[in-house]
Amino acid sequence: MTELVTAWPQAAWWRPSVRVAAVLAPLLACAILSTVRDAVTAATSVLVLVVLVVAAAATGDRLAALLAAFSAGAWFDFFLTEPYLTFTIDDADDIEATVLLVVISLVVTEIALWGYRQQRRAARHSGYLAGVLGAASAAADGLPREQVLDLVARQITDALGADDCRYVVGPVRDARNAILDQDGVLNRNGRAVDVDRVGLPTDEYVAVLVRRGPEVIGHFVVNATSGTAFPTREQRLIAVLLADQVAGVREEGKATS
Repeated sequence: MTELVTAWPQAAWWRPSVRVAAVLAPLLACAILSTVRDAVTAATSVLVLVVLVVAAAATGDRLAALLAAFSAGAWFDFFLTEPYLTFTIDDADDIEATVLLVVISLVVTEIALWGYRQQRRAARHSGYLAGVLGAASAAADGLPREQVLDLVARQITDALGADDCRYVVGPVRDARNAILDQDGVLNRNGRAVDVDRVGLPTDEYVAVLVRRGPEVIGHFVVNATSGTAFPTREQRLIAVLLADQVAGVREEGKATS
């Protein structure tokens, strides 16, 4: 079945290793450069260290990038500025070079992280589209209703960052449920919820309606009670669009709540 995809899944286990490498890489680079400091200009050394900071930022871990930036500045001072092998700088030009190294590294870090976020956003967009197309294809191919409902429920769960989701036949009967309307606005007790600020409700379920013309034939009950989820309006609209795919699926029986 088609699944919503995300790019570069960040498993927590590798982050400590990346952060340690972010600290050690500038240290090793500066130690090596110190052996040929008479043949290598300060500008060249700075460029080498900036490349290492960019490599750390490319992992998408901001802390690793910051550690690499400050490690580069510290070890550049220690190995490549006079007096050598101390964290003291006597020459004004060396002070300027060290400060510029750190500043440039921080700026490059932010640019690299911005690019990383843009790539992840593009990958999410592609995944959402694939999910909607997969649901539409499943419905059009005449797959069993329960199979389509299960597929759409899992994709809505992924799109909203929720815990789980299930389909219920008929209109919403529990007045406590917040309702996600066709415009991606979440309404609770007749009032719009600022999901971007407060997230999805954690003390009640969210209903995503399935309509056939003006009639509500069912709804997906979304559970996000274990922790606050902050789906964007785009993600909420994707959830609505996914639910719409169910309207055309022939009924072979009633789903249970």
